[in-house]
Amino acid sequence: MTRRGFLGGTAVLAAHTHASAQGPAKRGLLGSLWSAGELRAAVRGRFHPYPKAGERAAWEALPADARSALISAGERELNEPWPDLPATTALEFARNGNRSHFEALSFGRRSKLARLALAECAEGNGRFADEIVNGVWAICEETFWGVPAHLGAQRAGVGLPDVAEPTVDLFAAETAALLSWTLYLLEDRLRAVSPLVPERIRIETARRMLNPCLERNFGWMGFNTPPPNNWDPWICSNWLAAVFLAEADETRRGAAIEKIVACLDHFLNGYTADGGCDEGPSYWGRAGASLFDCLETLHQASGGGLNTYRQPLIREMGLYICRAHIADDWYTNFSDASARLRPDGGLIYRFGRRLGSETMAQHGAYTAFRGGEDAVPGGSSLGRVLPALFNLSELRRAPREQALLRDSWLPGIGVMTARAAGASAKGLYLAAEAGHNGKSHNHNDVGNFIVFANGEPAIIDVGVGTYTAKTFSSQRYEIWTMQSAYHNCPTIGGVMQSPGKKFAASDVAYRQDDTSAELRMNLAHAYPAEAKVESWRRAMRLDRMANRVEVSDEFSLTGPVSEIALTLMTLSRVERETGALRLENGVHIAYDGTLSPEVEEIALDDAQLRGVWGPRIYRILLRATNPARSGKWTTTITQA
Repeated sequence: MTRRGFLGGTAVLAAHTHASAQGPAKRGLLGSLWSAGELRAAVRGRFHPYPKAGERAAWEALPADARSALISAGERELNEPWPDLPATTALEFARNGNRSHFEALSFGRRSKLARLALAECAEGNGRFADEIVNGVWAICEETFWGVPAHLGAQRAGVGLPDVAEPTVDLFAAETAALLSWTLYLLEDRLRAVSPLVPERIRIETARRMLNPCLERNFGWMGFNTPPPNNWDPWICSNWLAAVFLAEADETRRGAAIEKIVACLDHFLNGYTADGGCDEGPSYWGRAGASLFDCLETLHQASGGGLNTYRQPLIREMGLYICRAHIADDWYTNFSDASARLRPDGGLIYRFGRRLGSETMAQHGAYTAFRGGEDAVPGGSSLGRVLPALFNLSELRRAPREQALLRDSWLPGIGVMTARAAGASAKGLYLAAEAGHNGKSHNHNDVGNFIVFANGEPAIIDVGVGTYTAKTFSSQRYEIWTMQSAYHNCPTIGGVMQSPGKKFAASDVAYRQDDTSAELRMNLAHAYPAEAKVESWRRAMRLDRMANRVEVSDEFSLTGPVSEIALTLMTLSRVERETGALRLENGVHIAYDGTLSPEVEEIALDDAQLRGVWGPRIYRILLRATNPARSGKWTTTITQA
């Protein structure tokens, strides 16, 4: 299926009428661009992407407020203790499923080290060197650089890490990169404290990451598994940094880069030509965006020789973040993604510039300064902080405009988005999903949809709560946020949708024009046999002329059921009117007269969900008791 790109600043992704989802292709994209010899030759030589701490002119040329903010952040850390990592806290994941306590301590160590390292680079007089060494040494003394929730890769299983079997997870990789960047920026200062410190970083990085990644094929690499998820490019971005910064052996460096390119191709093989991210926009930050980190590192190391930005698939994967944007900090959030997020605007800007997309670059600049004009890049991923810092002056001068695309259709993941008019958050916005229930970070939500009014949520996808051991286990679908009954989907005879790729939409058709946009599908195969569904044809349509969303459900059952309930999740309080419901934000919901509404208040006690929605949300159930075996209902959503 062919693709068309953005056509100007508020351009529309061209519609594909009656399109069906394509399967991913085993394209081996990167490997087809460069032979092993070309790849190794392109990255030989000294890697010097950013100025080191001793290159004072470059650091002192940063915006004065940025330098001051970096130094102040480091000063605050000088009087703060390094967090302890007790074994009993690490064991909490195995004992009670809690992963947050240990992760807060571990991530705290790494954030503290990054702030100290940046402060020393910004100031340049050695004031932070001893405390940086304390942090480096403490982290090097840890048994495992990852987190207990990811210990399933070791033969001993979850619990405490086995020092004899180093495994590489997301955060072992992040740590290896953090220490490698610290070594690159500050080796002279570390060596002045003790020559053993730089060597300790090299030894531990090799033992914990460089050697295992060369010697083993972990599941996230995708060699013997289906195409991997965001773990692949996220880890590869850090692995690449460690290879270039801490691996002195040219032969081993070349072998590692070849393997990384193969891993990235496995990840790319999971994407269809539209570049849609089935993990959602928040995971795009460590899926498509981490792919960009990798491609930028290869581009830098080769002096521009390894350039992938003209590849259509890379372009589409980048532009996904604009297609998922609703308004302000709101994004279309199917699966485990959060509805409200502040993605890395500086990265989006740089990615957009590489792709030649004015829309994406302007959206990145807009996003970067949502926190204010004085926003300064931060975080423990120095591989992202450094380019953001040295691009800050340009970014502050760049045009800013949020992406408000009128239409998009991503057949590979079965997601459409549409708004009343392009370049405006006014009016109604509709996003709808076909697809299947076997996605990465899957929720059982085939046929789900969300509606925003004037850029504010009306009908919502709740998203996911704080991760626990249950989240990624056989008990995942016991969690209410994963169930179709808590998405905007039908529940038939008390039966919800089932997980797995075979539980999917069929007969998917999409169309759009200047008057409307619509997604149609048959939901029957998303439900198990006990739901008694012969056919359930759902159509979700945005009428631009009337500023109205219509959801039509036409069904046929193989036998009687006691009840059918149509769920609508909302953030707003609900008031009843004759034949309709009114949300406190002025949105009206009209429903078929044979249905009876019921409204449940759901108190949110999960910190993750409360951070997005506040203390409560509401579930509307439009119920039909002892319904006929066939029928048609239309639910209409309008804006006052």
